[in-house]
Amino acid sequence: MSSRSQLKTPFSRRPSRKFCCTNLDQVEILYMEKLVFQNGVKKDQLLSAVNDYHDGVIVELKEPMDPNVFQNMLKASLSKWRLQEKKGVWIKLPIELVNLVETAVKEGFWYHHAEPHYLMLVYWIPEAENTIPANASHRVGIGAIVLNDKRELLVVQENSGRLKGTAVWKIPTGIVEEGEDIFEGAIREVKEETGIDTEFMEVLAFRQIHKALFGKSDLFFICMMRPLSFDIQKQDLEIEAAQWMPIEEYAALPFVQKHGLFKYIKDLCLREFPVLQQGWSGPRKLCKFISEGRFGDRNLIDWSY
Repeated sequence: MSSRSQLKTPFSRRPSRKFCCTNLDQVEILYMEKLVFQNGVKKDQLLSAVNDYHDGVIVELKEPMDPNVFQNMLKASLSKWRLQEKKGVWIKLPIELVNLVETAVKEGFWYHHAEPHYLMLVYWIPEAENTIPANASHRVGIGAIVLNDKRELLVVQENSGRLKGTAVWKIPTGIVEEGEDIFEGAIREVKEETGIDTEFMEVLAFRQIHKALFGKSDLFFICMMRPLSFDIQKQDLEIEAAQWMPIEEYAALPFVQKHGLFKYIKDLCLREFPVLQQGWSGPRKLCKFISEGRFGDRNLIDWSY
């Protein structure tokens, strides 16, 4: 009789299950099923889950469930996954099942992220260091420099946000939407705020700041855009006013001269207009690092040289 057939416990060392299946694995499975049944939950009452790519499992609940039933199924499932040497456990709860959140938290789960229609909870099984990736860490915004052939810059006054009521003129800005490329976001924001159709030319610069909205980091890309139309039709909800303003007039505005990011955008406009007249020859590769003081202009990478 081989030494393997004499083993009495499912916890003895064995070859990795990633490469082979042994009789010992079958013993362990039988032991696990017995343990689960002894906890008062049958095998077919375990939570349905799919494996992820990192030795974890994903549970997506869809049907209403009593919290006590959920607790028993969750405990039994955790026992199963622990014996299977799973790592991270993800539970996706639709907003209709918010009554199960407290139960999951009491079993050691914590919030990972939330979307309008669901909440994602996570749990780490091993005693080793938790390697579950953090939630999205950055928000991405754009600013659009739109210059016409009359040396005029497309500018707006905001009807919401921190600049509301200040009469400050600025370039169109906005947040890139989920699944949207930077150039698409720039085209969309200009169109929404001013009614102007544009063509994306290049990214002139970007900056990164930390601890912005709700503690997340923020990336802001300044894009050069070519206007394809010129008749302004402003968005009433967010925009107080919009116009084509001569670059020199914009550069002379007190707010632009005093505040770093606005001043930098002014410098870009003055420098880029001759390039625009000569015709765009494609992205330029050299860059420099700008470090100043206010309105997020520190950590600004300039690609416009």
